[in-house]
Formats: sequence, structure tokens, C-alpha cells
Amino acid sequence: MQKDQLFTRRRMLLAGAAALGAAGTAGLIVAGADEEGTPTAASAPAPGPQARQAPLKSSAFRLQPLTGGAPPHSVPRRLKVRTEPIFRISEHGRQMMLTFDDGPNPDYTPHILDTLARHDVRAMFFLCGECVEANPHLVARMAQDGHVVGNHTWTHPLLTTLDRSEIESEMERTSHIIEKTYGELPQWFRAPYGAWNKATFQLGAEMGMEPMAWTIDTTDWDTPGTGVIIDRVERGAAPGVVILSHDAGGDRSQTVAAIQKWLPHLLDSGYRLTVPNRRV
Repeated sequence: MQKDQLFTRRRMLLAGAAALGAAGTAGLIVAGADEEGTPTAASAPAPGPQARQAPLKSSAFRLQPLTGGAPPHSVPRRLKVRTEPIFRISEHGRQMMLTFDDGPNPDYTPHILDTLARHDVRAMFFLCGECVEANPHLVARMAQDGHVVGNHTWTHPLLTTLDRSEIESEMERTSHIIEKTYGELPQWFRAPYGAWNKATFQLGAEMGMEPMAWTIDTTDWDTPGTGVIIDRVERGAAPGVVILSHDAGGDRSQTVAAIQKWLPHLLDSGYRLTVPNRRV
């Protein structure tokens, strides 16, 4: 309980700063970069409303879960160091992206995964290492269902209060356990509370992860009510936005109820929900 209250207090302080950053970076798209900083493919569209009439074959979108053949602790590909996170994706084809932080959690994550599966939609999940350790079967399901996972540190600390070695440990331990349970190293990182600093950008690039922020904060972390969450998503919906929700870190029953309403509304409105391409 104390940890959940601390999450809420810190988020309230940092939400304003994150929103200001998003407004100043509206032109950015989701894109990888090689060692020389050359952009790679931006995103692969996930199925929208059309897919509900003609679902993709599993081989067209599903990841291969780890079966013991992949070596643990692979060497990550180093990326160009960014100076700010990515806040938006390409607006092409009325694309949007759904993201969930702080999980996985056995009480809420399965319901969110069920809703996404029902509508044949992929999302990004930014995972905390300690939650992955406790719920590896949920991460395996994310891989099986074709979702993309990212690194959200091991214990969800405020990274700007830690020294570089402590930040590195939080990020590295999480990448390793994600590789073990998901089947590959994460290629995306999100700083808890949206609190970024130079070390997080540098270490993320060294570990092969691009920094991902968000455009719309549903404020579900503050449990404002299911109706408020639905309204924030539907009013903020626009091509290129990245939606922030949470599947852990507190009571997320409102999040579970809200997505059952706003997700079909977005699809019926013609939005396509996408996840980033996997680099090869």
C-alpha cells in the first residue's frame, strides 16, 4: 500500500513535466536506429477493425516463445544516444499505440490480455523485473499473443535519485529476466514516472533500447473513475498518439473496465492499433 501511494504522489508531481515534454516533441515517430544513428522501419500496423472479419494467421504476427535454444544474456545492439524520449508514432493510416506500465499483475493483466485478444489488437507492455520474476507465465503469454514488451526497471524507482551504477543494475537485471521469459532482449525502455536523465538515455542506448514516453496519460494510476479514463482516451484519440495505461502498481480494476469500452470505440472509429517493428 505504501508503495502504491508513493507511485501516485510521484506521478502527480511528474505528470505536468511529461505533458510539457510531449507537446514539444510532437514530430517524433517510433523508429529504431543503428550504430550510426540510421533510422530503421518505424512500425508494423496491427490489425484494426478489418482483422475482426479476417483474423491473421498466427504465423503472421506471433512471436516464438523461448524454448531453451536462445542463449541467455545476449549482447545487445548499441544505438545512437537520444537526448529526449519518443512521444509519438507515425500518423500514417490513422495509427495509434496502446501501452501498459508496471506489470505484469495476476489480478489485472490477464483481463487486459483477454480484451486485446478479443479484438485482435497488439500492445506494448513496459514490465518491472520484480513483477516478471513473480509472473513469468504472463510474459510468456504476451510473447505468444504477439505483444511487444519493454523494460520499466526492476523496482520502479525514481531514477533521477539514483547513481549511474544503481540505474544500470535496475535496467540490466530487468532486460535479462525479460529475455529469459519473453524470448529476446527488450528493445524499448520507459523511465518510471517519466523521469529521464542523461544516464538513462546513455545506458538504454548501450543496452539496445530506444526511450519511449507517451502522448496521452489516462491518469488511471490515480483511479479517477472508469468514466474519466474512457473520456480521456476518446477525447485524446488522434493519429500518432501513444496511450499510457497501467496493469499493475495499484488497483487497476477501473483500467480493466475502461478498456472494454474505449478499445472497440477506437476500432469502430477507424483507428489502427500498432506496435513497433522488431529489429533484426
